[in-house]
Amino acid sequence: MTQRIATDLHLTGTGWQALERTVQRLLIARGYTGVQLAGASGDGGADVIATLRGRRWLFQVKRWRMPVGAEVIAETVAACHRYDADVPVVVSLSGFDARARAQQNQLMTSGLPLQLWDRRTLIRQANKVPEEPLSQRESERYQLRSYQAVAVDSMMGELINGARSALVVLATGLGKTFVAAEFYRRFTSKRPGVKTLVLAHRNELVHQLERSFWPMLPASRATGVWNGNERPIPSVLADLDIVFACVDSVASLISSGGSLSDYGLVIVDECHHLGTTMYNTVLGELSAGDGGAFLVGMTATPWRPDGKALDQWFDFPVADVDMVRGLREGYLANVDYRMYTDNIDWESLASGVSQVAPALTPRGINRTLFIDEWDDAVVERLSEAWREQVNPRGIVFCGTIDHAERMAGRINALGFTSAEVIASRTSDGKAVDTATRNRVLWDFADGRTGILCAVDILNEGVDVPDVNIVVFQRVTHSRRIFVQQLGRGLRLAPDKDRVIVLDFVSDIRRFAAGLELQDSLKTQPGRRDPRVQIGSKVTFMRANGQDLLGAEFLREWLGDLEEVENAGEDVHVLRYPPAGALAKIAER
Repeated sequence: MTQRIATDLHLTGTGWQALERTVQRLLIARGYTGVQLAGASGDGGADVIATLRGRRWLFQVKRWRMPVGAEVIAETVAACHRYDADVPVVVSLSGFDARARAQQNQLMTSGLPLQLWDRRTLIRQANKVPEEPLSQRESERYQLRSYQAVAVDSMMGELINGARSALVVLATGLGKTFVAAEFYRRFTSKRPGVKTLVLAHRNELVHQLERSFWPMLPASRATGVWNGNERPIPSVLADLDIVFACVDSVASLISSGGSLSDYGLVIVDECHHLGTTMYNTVLGELSAGDGGAFLVGMTATPWRPDGKALDQWFDFPVADVDMVRGLREGYLANVDYRMYTDNIDWESLASGVSQVAPALTPRGINRTLFIDEWDDAVVERLSEAWREQVNPRGIVFCGTIDHAERMAGRINALGFTSAEVIASRTSDGKAVDTATRNRVLWDFADGRTGILCAVDILNEGVDVPDVNIVVFQRVTHSRRIFVQQLGRGLRLAPDKDRVIVLDFVSDIRRFAAGLELQDSLKTQPGRRDPRVQIGSKVTFMRANGQDLLGAEFLREWLGDLEEVENAGEDVHVLRYPPAGALAKIAER
């Protein structure tokens, strides 16, 4: 079959964003690794970056009406130096003028292997991509885990048995998009020519979904994005095999009297958002899950934000694996979770129970119970964990930019690895440009940087599976953000037997969460994937040894762990601390 990664119709009928993603998909299909979109304001002349056989490639992509000249060549070469890349490439749909070609010859003579890709070169590169999906060409890398295979088989069973929808509930890190993409591949093998619409509620999620599907797709399947930032022309939109769209964009077209293609499969990411007017408009137009398009829902939780269930659209989930089960049964990396109690001011709590008692809320306790600064001890514990791991890679989640810069400085001074700060701004308030952030992330992905000290980046959208050390020094009252941060280290990777988590967070609710996770992991495991050895545990630590006494005191004091974990700042859920036990702990 004819490849449809890059065709004249799609190159002509889409914008510059789509052209950059075409290059990204092409590189992934050709076997490049670490392929990232870098293009944005302040990207420093890099639109796509990638690695091939140890060499770093940098692509500048231009969708101009006129041929590219020497000034773009100079900009790309400068970007190559800034990103420490080895091979610069300029992609131009309108070709290159004579000065650009002459500049290429000069650079090649001086040893810089500049490549110039025009429209014909781009299509020729795409024609080299095998029809077979990357997931089948590299089957060991993309092999379905046991629970994922069961999920896909169950979804196909629902389809064959006449069901109109299927719901997949998988925790962060368990690959629900991978499951949906594999189902798409099997679905379309049974129903060739069926068009698919993949919906999300945020623009950035649309791009993540498209990228996640690419390895599962044959070269003959064309994909495109439709969201608030871009929309292909109607002829291209109708020609695409899979459209990844923001629900608001699709609903706006319907509300204005427009019509949709005849989609036979609709996939909704984070489907707990179903029930909004926008989703009702789109699903109603396509009769999705109601006699029209087959409806697939993906979520980490089967409850909507308003607390209602999803049974209007789905029956029981065909797969349902939460984070605890994923840990317990080996679907996520083993967790060696160490929760430190050194920063609890036991003496003040023991001597001041009467003063603290009226404020037995999370806010009141957090203000009086914890020692504020202990960065040196944190770095020492981190260096010890570093020596425990084979091929260590770490992320430290910090509370402020100042704190992140201090932590990176201490790590670099100790010298056991190199650390860099990743944040949207510097400590003096200046915005960090896109090029700098891209270079930091690229260095981390390549292993040139060992630890990232992160502030407001890395909660989601960054996938580095071989991270095996995660440090928490940032209080977050959002369980979703906490799970996303923890999920940076939970993904399985070759030669990764566990992730060490060092938790230094000063929030009484985090201790409740740790105790609840400890209890959950002690339950008897069910069926597990035989390729993974089980060894997850939660340990309370003090002075780098187990703090059994402190853990048991916290368990007795906090009472209903789930209630405390989910409490608000000023909810009175904490019990009066037992004075005798407090005194015993304070005397240690």
